Parts: sequence; structure tokens; C-alpha cells
Amino acid sequence: MAVTAKMVKELREKTGAGMMDCKKALTETNGDMEQAIDYLREKGISKAAKKADRIAAEGSAYVAVDGNNAVLLEMNCETDFVTKNDQFKVLLADLGNHLLSQKPANLEEALQQPLHGNGETLESFINSKIAQIGEKLSLRRFSIFQKTDADAFGAYVHMGGNIGVLTILEGTTDETFAKDVAMHIAAVNPRYVSRDAVSAEEVEKEREMLKTQALNEGKPENIVEKMVEGRLGKFFEEICLLEQSYVKDPDHKVKKLVADKGATVKGFVRYEVGEGMEKREDNFAEEVMSQVKK
Repeated sequence: MAVTAKMVKELREKTGAGMMDCKKALTETNGDMEQAIDYLREKGISKAAKKADRIAAEGSAYVAVDGNNAVLLEMNCETDFVTKNDQFKVLLADLGNHLLSQKPANLEEALQQPLHGNGETLESFINSKIAQIGEKLSLRRFSIFQKTDADAFGAYVHMGGNIGVLTILEGTTDETFAKDVAMHIAAVNPRYVSRDAVSAEEVEKEREMLKTQALNEGKPENIVEKMVEGRLGKFFEEICLLEQSYVKDPDHKVKKLVADKGATVKGFVRYEVGEGMEKREDNFAEEVMSQVKK
């Protein structure tokens, strides 16, 4: 039986499942609506759809490395209990392996790819885990890095996955040092590698603000410019990795330690789980009870 758009729409309205999942369910069941609903329930997709409006701002950052390829990803769930679940940990590993092997260009492409290149889509795979684990789960973002044999990945995951960092150091294969740089990034949270990466517009905006501050403090105009340049240096220290004092050795700047290795920092990505997302406001007792009832 041919599957029509009207049939797909009806199934979506009844189950809340995604369009492609509904189309597949109808195809697999030869257009039988009731069997298609059962199919979605068996796959956990209908159940997953019911959880779609929940807030999933907890979760874990995860790093996977395979030779000269590495990925940092953020997977969200509803409570931090789930991040300690073995099924969740296996899910992270599966996602990391998929992203490294299939190398999608963006999240939308990743979700529509067959898992590991064959079978169900990554989105369907995640939905099936929602049914097993019992919470809304979502792959929020990822970054894939590639290096050469002459470079090193710095990978660091902090506090059980609350913060994840991945960086590339070119010109050195010292992975221990690269990890130390990643730890610094996790702790200090720079926004850029170097001054050169900061836009002229952002620098000018900061300069004007600092100038206004100095004038409002009653400083003479003839020394304001010097003050502003000095304070700009502090501004760069706050946001630029190479300008910062190294957390494990504050007497030295990161740029000196990197230079001593004959290396350069090609780039980095830092994910803090749930940053910029709405958070649930359950208290601890409610959170425990929500787990007990599942």
C-alpha cells in the first residue's frame, strides 16, 4: 500500500513522532495505522515524542579520539543521575564513534545519517535510548578536529563530564602537555586563542568603554589613553588563552610554555554542559522521587 502524506500527518498527530519515523513505520506495516502506532511504541519512538517538551539541560561532555581524528560532543538529559547510568555511557561512546567515522558537517546531517553508516538513523537510535533510559535525551552539539602525526590533541573532561575541552597543538606530539593546556582552558574559560583572533570591532568597543570609565573616574584626559591601553592588556588576559597566566604555574604565560615546546595552538573548543539553556528547578527530593517512580 502506498504511504501518503495524509497518512504520515495522521500518524504524527497520534504519536508525536517525527515525520521520517512515521513514514518508515507506515512503510514497514504496509500502511496499517494501528500496527504503525504499535511499531513506534515498540521502537520507543512514541514514548520519546511524549518527552520532547521536557527540559534536558543536564548531561555530559564526551571526547573520543581515533588516531588523527577527535570529537568533542555534548549530550543532554534531564537529570545528572542519568549521566552515571551505564546505558548513557555506552550511548556516548556510540555517538563518538559514529561522529568520527561518518564526519557529518553539522548536527542536522548527523541526526539523519545511518548509525555507523548502516541501519537506523542516529536520531532514531537516540530515540530508542530515550525509551530504555526513561528521560529526554538530545545530542546538542559536536566539534570534529583533525591533526597530523606531528601534532597533539589535548583532551580533558572535568567533573564527570560537566566541562569538556578539545584542543590541537601543532609542532609537538607531547599529549601530556596538550592535556595540561586543555585543563587550563577548562578552568579559565578563554574565548580566543590569541589577540589576533579578537575582532577590531570588539577591541574598539572595549577601548571606548574603558575610556569612558576612566573619564568618569575623574582621570585627566592626558593620561586616559595610557590607562586605557594598560587596561586593554588586562582585557586580553581575560579572554585570550596565550595571554593568560598558566593555572599550574602562574609565573609564566601560556604563550611562553607553548613556545618552549616549539608549538602553536591551532584552536580549541570548550563545552560546559547546559550553558545558555533553561534549567529545571526541581529540588533534590523531587529529583530523587522522579527517579524512583520510573
